[in-house]
Amino acid sequence: QVQLVESGGGLVQAGGSLRLSCAASGSIFSINAMGWYRQPPGKERESVATIRRISGTWYADSVKGRFTISRDNAKNTLYLQMNSLKPEDTAMYYCAAGQGGAWSYWGQGTQVTVSS
Repeated sequence: QVQLVESGGGLVQAGGSLRLSCAASGSIFSINAMGWYRQPPGKERESVATIRRISGTWYADSVKGRFTISRDNAKNTLYLQMNSLKPEDTAMYYCAAGQGGAWSYWGQGTQVTVSS
């Protein structure tokens, strides 16, 4: 089992920045991929960015050039640096982890609200 705990969400004005963190614990050795998803109000959950041991990083077109995903293996923590935030980035952000192409573990989410 793997436990994921997100933090770092909050209220920010458009153009501002936030850094989300996801602390992982448990059977971390089994994980070869981690990612960030978000669910805007009234919409479906969507992938934002992923980082995989073999294929590296991937970003949704809507966040390319603004968001950066990174992982500190020594701290077992995943990050999402979000710059130039827009009101449309408002969502609940979730951390996910897994192996073999499947997301087996999810965090409880952290709310990001961007005001115009």
